[in-house]
Amino acid sequence: MDPYTTGLAGLDSVFNGLLPGDNLVFEVGDIEDYRRFVLSFAAGAARRGKEIVYFRFAGHEALLEAGGFSGGHTGLSGVRVVPLDPRRGFEYFVADLVEVVQDKADSAWFVFDCLSGLVQDWYSDRMMANFFLIICPFVLKLKSLAYFSLYKQYHSAHALDSIYHTAQIISEVWNHRGTCYLQPQKVDGRHSATMYMLHRKDGERFIPVTNSAQIAGVAASAKGPLLSLTIRRSGLWGASYQEGADLLAAQERGEFRKDEKEALFERLLRMAITRQGSFLPLARRYFDLPFLLDVMKRFIGSGLIGGKARGILLARRILAEKNPEWEGALETHDSFFIGSDVFYTYVIQNGCWWLRQWPGRKTGSIEEILEKAAAARERILQGEFLGYIVIEFQEMLEYFGQSPIIVRSSSIQEDSYGNAFSGKYESVFCANQGSPEERLAAFLDAVRTVYASSMSEDALLYRLHHGLLFEDEQMALLVQRVSGDLWGDWFFPSAGGVGFSYNPFAWDPSIDPRAGVLRMVLGLGTRAVDRIDDDYTRIVALNQPLKSPEKNTEDAGKYIQRKADLIDLGANCFTTLSAKQVLGKIPPEIQDLFSVEDPAAAARARELGLDPAAAKHPDFTGLFERTDFCARMRDMLETLEAAYEYPVDVEFTVNMGRGGGASYRINLVQCRPFKVKIVGSGDIGQVPSSIPEDRIFIRSDGPIVGRSMAAPVDRLIYVSPEAYTALGEQERYGVARLIGELSRRPTGKKEPVIMVVGPGRWGTSTPAMGVPVSFNDIKGVSVLVELAIMHAAGARCFPGNPLF
Repeated sequence: MDPYTTGLAGLDSVFNGLLPGDNLVFEVGDIEDYRRFVLSFAAGAARRGKEIVYFRFAGHEALLEAGGFSGGHTGLSGVRVVPLDPRRGFEYFVADLVEVVQDKADSAWFVFDCLSGLVQDWYSDRMMANFFLIICPFVLKLKSLAYFSLYKQYHSAHALDSIYHTAQIISEVWNHRGTCYLQPQKVDGRHSATMYMLHRKDGERFIPVTNSAQIAGVAASAKGPLLSLTIRRSGLWGASYQEGADLLAAQERGEFRKDEKEALFERLLRMAITRQGSFLPLARRYFDLPFLLDVMKRFIGSGLIGGKARGILLARRILAEKNPEWEGALETHDSFFIGSDVFYTYVIQNGCWWLRQWPGRKTGSIEEILEKAAAARERILQGEFLGYIVIEFQEMLEYFGQSPIIVRSSSIQEDSYGNAFSGKYESVFCANQGSPEERLAAFLDAVRTVYASSMSEDALLYRLHHGLLFEDEQMALLVQRVSGDLWGDWFFPSAGGVGFSYNPFAWDPSIDPRAGVLRMVLGLGTRAVDRIDDDYTRIVALNQPLKSPEKNTEDAGKYIQRKADLIDLGANCFTTLSAKQVLGKIPPEIQDLFSVEDPAAAARARELGLDPAAAKHPDFTGLFERTDFCARMRDMLETLEAAYEYPVDVEFTVNMGRGGGASYRINLVQCRPFKVKIVGSGDIGQVPSSIPEDRIFIRSDGPIVGRSMAAPVDRLIYVSPEAYTALGEQERYGVARLIGELSRRPTGKKEPVIMVVGPGRWGTSTPAMGVPVSFNDIKGVSVLVELAIMHAAGARCFPGNPLF
């Protein structure tokens, strides 16, 4: 047997064993949560011939009985109870206790009543912390073991900070629906790949909880602020939170102070959520004071939460009001909000403020602005954070443990009506592995990266195009627990994607555009959100989910997802792997929901003696046929569009349970207005039934993305596939810039219709796959045509037309 133990082999394993002198602190919501660990500790001590010295001084029920163990553990000897009276004064109390510890350290381990009781006797949690600062190092010096506990949300930040930096092991304990959970916050001098995860107690075993939906459900049971420094501070924010808590407490007592509640609600709404006139009516309709106080429990700094965070919170409230069943269908929201004021503070502290002050509207040029922005980006990437902000970041990371997280932009202009900012600002995944110091360093770099993206050329040109360059733009951040589960070393959701309440890609007469459409992928939804040059997504018309846009079965086998994005916890990074490799990690009982077997390939594999599972590729037909997923997503999109009075687009994940069956949870990770632009009147008029071949420039009987229109084309820019494929890489970038110049030349019309036709994919980052134009190059283009031709063979697209 190991000479030092918690009495629970599984808990010893979580901590990678106990060391001589360890002081273990348990943060609990109830004394019974602490008692269960004390009883096991005492039993482990008895098995190793150690006495337990129990210091009894608090008003709660006794944890142990003299001579044996309470709670049915009678018959075991080895407990000595030492009564102490804190009311005699600090010095007497400490002196009496130190004498016993010094005398018994060689032969005994120590258990202390909950330290929170000392605050009531000494009227100061600073003195409670001072007591710990004396005893903890003393136990460490004598190489014994000691157990302590604290009540959650009970003590000041400065007291907790002292204890945190002194104790060797600190763990938070949860009791959720009758099950005990434990999450280590600090384990000094030890580390493992799962140490800081949430663990579920199962007898003597402690099993890491890897499913994000389960973790978020347990964490949501917390009643008080999740960050001690967020609320326990002076100033307007702390005072406003306390005022709200007092008003709700008064309401529970039957005191309905309606005018005060309404005034505070309006103030908090403008302080933290939004000041945009277009969103304030929606926020007033669906938010209330208790909800805003819950948001403040997860707030770092001050300022607004930004557009992305606002959209997620609003969408979830809309769905819950429409149908309470959505509460059970959605994964519990588990995010923190870094206020927009933190961004301004960082910019000013690191000497970037004046670099962000653009020349006036009538002076200077966009070139000058971009030059200053490039200098600002470099400073932001090398900057330092204020100490108190770093401490709050550390607290947040302790909450998340070793769960992967994502740092997402949430600027105040982002995800607004008409301004989506799609792909203009960065989001950074953090695998969140390694020591606490390594995890903090990676997180700080992620924040810097997102902040710096606010100064990117693409973002600034987008703002210029939409008339927002000289408007206030502050960068708030949304820090989310990544949705998914751990399969080996790989963390990913079963599926992810984006959804649109209006389908602009109705490729068949049976498809109802108003039913909505999804783009789905296996793994993280990044491959559905971003344009991937070398891969494909599954397009799902929600009223015809099994109808594929491919024209024949050969094409259906060609346009499949071949790669999947995930987080590799072993390598501590975001990565892209073969989709077949990723499918192989999913348990067989749910694999058929997300894949389909190619019969011909499976037959060949069997003939060669190979595993036919390699013939599977991502496909969601099983999910659509065996669950209510499509109906649920259609309901989601219809509900949100009705509330917004505007089409919406969303991002989501699908998270399956490990128990088999077809139960799933959806995590809604973004919602914003979806701008559907109709050029001209939108009336396509009477389309001619027959047009002479020599008058046809281009014909397609395939789908069109966007609503149909009939309009004269004022400028047609055609990129010859044959000529383009003969160019080198740098020359292809030159073509992209030339297209930008041509599209910006005046046509004599206020809103000209410009049509661009070319090979491969527009906007690709890989010139071998298409034309690498930027947003600035094509921002004035009305019609983009992608030719499914990327090489010289067959490149003469319009042989019957003398113009080509």
